[in-house]
Amino acid sequence: MDLLDILILVFTALLLCLWWRYSSTNVAKNLPPGPRGWPLVGNLAQVILQRRAFIFVVRDLRKKYGPIFTMQMGQRKLVIVTSSELIHEALVKRGPQFATRPPDSPIRLIFSVGKCAINSAMYGPLWRTLRRNFANELVNPMRIRQCGWIRRWAMENHMERLRREALEKGFVEVMSNCRLTICSILICLCFGAKISEDQIKNIESVLKEVMLMTAPNIPDFFPILTPIFTRQLRAAKDLRKQQMDCLVPLIQARKAFLEDSSGGGGDIEMASPVGAAYVDSLLALKPPGREGDCLGEEELVTLCSEVISAGTDTSATTLEWALLHLVQEQEIQEKLYKEIVGRAGRNGPITEEDVENMAYLGAVVKETFRRHPPSHFLLSHAVTEETELGGYTIPADANVEFYTAWVTEDPALWKGPDEFRPDRFLDGDGVDADVTGAKGVRMLPFGAGRRICPGMTLGTLHVHLMLARMVQAFKWFPVPDDPPDPTETFAFTVVMKNPLKAVIVPRFSCR
Repeated sequence: MDLLDILILVFTALLLCLWWRYSSTNVAKNLPPGPRGWPLVGNLAQVILQRRAFIFVVRDLRKKYGPIFTMQMGQRKLVIVTSSELIHEALVKRGPQFATRPPDSPIRLIFSVGKCAINSAMYGPLWRTLRRNFANELVNPMRIRQCGWIRRWAMENHMERLRREALEKGFVEVMSNCRLTICSILICLCFGAKISEDQIKNIESVLKEVMLMTAPNIPDFFPILTPIFTRQLRAAKDLRKQQMDCLVPLIQARKAFLEDSSGGGGDIEMASPVGAAYVDSLLALKPPGREGDCLGEEELVTLCSEVISAGTDTSATTLEWALLHLVQEQEIQEKLYKEIVGRAGRNGPITEEDVENMAYLGAVVKETFRRHPPSHFLLSHAVTEETELGGYTIPADANVEFYTAWVTEDPALWKGPDEFRPDRFLDGDGVDADVTGAKGVRMLPFGAGRRICPGMTLGTLHVHLMLARMVQAFKWFPVPDDPPDPTETFAFTVVMKNPLKAVIVPRFSCR
């Protein structure tokens, strides 16, 4: 350790002491209760020493402190909200007050280009502009119909890849195949380009690393220690360069195509007409609060990465969990198959209109969202100004964390919450459940209120179409002597610790 490192450590220690002294004498009155923390680190060391997932720590604290409690994690104050009533009050009834985001760590800011992304932008004009553009250009009904060919093209590749893998290995790996297909759809929606499977895999791999790099870590809780975390910052900058190297060529090819649609695009096949790709709208966008007239390549990469990453992981995770239950419970799979055949036939194409009219398919997907929400927490919220919730003070500088998984497990809201029963959404306790949370919070796979996921309809459509097509074409069985393991782990979304493998048999040979 050289002299500079020693000076940095001493300076940082002094700052920490000053911060601790200040925070301990200026604590907001009437904070929600919570566990007592250690000097300087708060509850962070206690969580680390438990050596288990944070969600299990939160479950235990909920039992002790009730539906709303506080944790001091280093410099970050976390107010954790777990009850249906308080989540609904905060996100829906008082949505604008709870609609902003807390400050980001230096590592996250590298990837968000100073919070220029729909998910991370502070509540205000920039966020409104980005979200409105997304809604108009990607998820409006006309655009969804116009881009139907992309889903059909990707689905044919998906089915062929499943057949090939089943012949080569004797089984298929569900998550990797679903991720690849959804990623190919979203890349084409963003850039209007058809690219090779190897290129898709490379982009998917880099964006997965970005998501893991930006997951909460020690630097998030001690921004004051940023000078010490030089290795992490270097790794983040190297990864950002990889991300740029993956996606900038697609942006440049699209620009060339827009300038000369008769032959632009170079070696990259541009398949979407002018104006039909998401990046087309971003190239002309002039969001408020950003330097320059238009978005630069850094911002374009961030905004397109956001769409690809969020849409790929949540949809693929949902498909894997849904197929786990179909593999384990053959009667549910057969009931779903009969509905699909009744609507689309044994070998007929499955359209967006078809899946909208498949009630049992919708029930299977909803029950998967309930039983296996993609994340146990929503993205961190913050209040626009100090306010009150549940009789307690919520400081303006606190991270407000909504632990929504408990809502789907609450026996006061669901009968047999640990059971997988799609029929509950047809004639049981799930009939009136609202996945948007607007009418009341019983499940929140996409969040609620002002910051609800803007890609909800598109992601749900992809899940419905892919699940229906896979069940129409194949009968799904567990791998002999290797039963599926439903143990959960965290990889941005909550996934199966041991990815699902299944034996598939073409339906015509089952008759």
